[in-house]
Amino acid sequence: MTTVWLTIALLTVGTFFSKAAGTIVLGSHQPGERTMAMTALVAPALLAALVVYETFGNHGEGLVLDARAAGLGAAIVALIARAPMIVVILIAASVTAGVRAFS
Repeated sequence: MTTVWLTIALLTVGTFFSKAAGTIVLGSHQPGERTMAMTALVAPALLAALVVYETFGNHGEGLVLDARAAGLGAAIVALIARAPMIVVILIAASVTAGVRAFS
């Protein structure tokens, strides 16, 4: 088993036990309304941070504007236009590929 697969296995087991521990500790206690509202905002915030990091990051060399930024911009425009998600993905991929082809 390689180090990568060992890491994935350990993270899987750790995630399972951390979720189980939360259930055991909280029991039947329901979190408050404010806590539930905050929890609902965590996933979109993490996803947005990941998108920004992957779009503008350059492996420790600072920020970079390249074809990925153009694709993200096209996706945002398509989302504002209420395009279906598959169309958004195809537009973003096409714009990114086009910018890479001509730069």
